[in-house]
Amino acid sequence: MKEVAVEKALTFIEPGPVVLVTTRNEDKINVMTISWTMAIDFDQHIVLTTGCWNYSFDALMRTRECCVCIPPASIAETVVGIGMISGEDTDKFKKFNLSALKAKTVDAPLIGECMACLECRVSDYIERYGFVVLKVLRVVVNEDVEDRRILHAVGDGTFFADGEKINLREEMKAKLPPNL
Repeated sequence: MKEVAVEKALTFIEPGPVVLVTTRNEDKINVMTISWTMAIDFDQHIVLTTGCWNYSFDALMRTRECCVCIPPASIAETVVGIGMISGEDTDKFKKFNLSALKAKTVDAPLIGECMACLECRVSDYIERYGFVVLKVLRVVVNEDVEDRRILHAVGDGTFFADGEKINLREEMKAKLPPNL
């Protein structure tokens, strides 16, 4: 074993997938890239980290709703591009040729190029850490997206795409909640 800088800790434990979070602020829609996400229970609560440094944060806190969309690894450059500019002065849906689709339970749009989208409401905000706790209300899957690899940020500008799927459902059956 070789010791490395403590700042590298997050590159080994970066949480969930990179996601695209959509909001609607009156008539204006926006999308932001978030790389710090995680599930927190089996009651459809998830957490993402954001704050006032993101333009979409105001709309997220005011409307208390969003869509969390899971992009395929094949659009990684678009995902990074979305995160590198502000929606304050750029229509990111237009700039990146994203399809804004109508959601059923929230006003924020789904993204047609994503493999799945979760319609969510804000349950809580833990300001000290920028944790936005979301309750997932509805999930839609886009089976037309051929690339099913989920993108994960390492935290240093590099990414991994999921590879081989290992199915151990039968072995874990006793621990899995119904309908999962």
